[in-house]
Amino acid sequence: MSVTNPPANPLTHFDAQGQAHMVDVSDKANTHRVAVTEGRITMLPATLALIQAGNAKKGDVLGISRIAGIQAAKKTSDLIPLCHPIALTRVAVEFEIEPDTHSVLCRATAECTGQTGVEMEALSAVSVALLTIYDMCKAVDRGMVIGEVRLMEKSGGKSGRFVAD
Repeated sequence: MSVTNPPANPLTHFDAQGQAHMVDVSDKANTHRVAVTEGRITMLPATLALIQAGNAKKGDVLGISRIAGIQAAKKTSDLIPLCHPIALTRVAVEFEIEPDTHSVLCRATAECTGQTGVEMEALSAVSVALLTIYDMCKAVDRGMVIGEVRLMEKSGGKSGRFVAD
């Protein structure tokens, strides 16, 4: 459920002339900001079994994917042109095996104390962690599906708190 009102200008990355620009956050207060995101990768049962057993040829799939997700959060402003570089204070990437659906749920949390939010950092972490799982397992399962990547919750800043339905 959303507890916020949409901003007056919903497309803040465009100036009055319609040109893309980096949003000026200099007047925003430094606040503690947190974003939680998640996504899922679905695969063949045998692929999930390889991941669970730690028998993938390339090594510890979830361990390496966790590090990849953390790195992605740290590099978000290098990947997404109008994102501000953010001094992250915490990034956590967690996985939950879902045997009934032959999938792995990835959840990422990003935090900072700053003038702009960390949603993009958390979304980058989930996306790259899931892509890393795909990369490490594609030799045995090219049909894996990545999906349902979304913001689950965010807090801090002028817009306040958001919790997904």
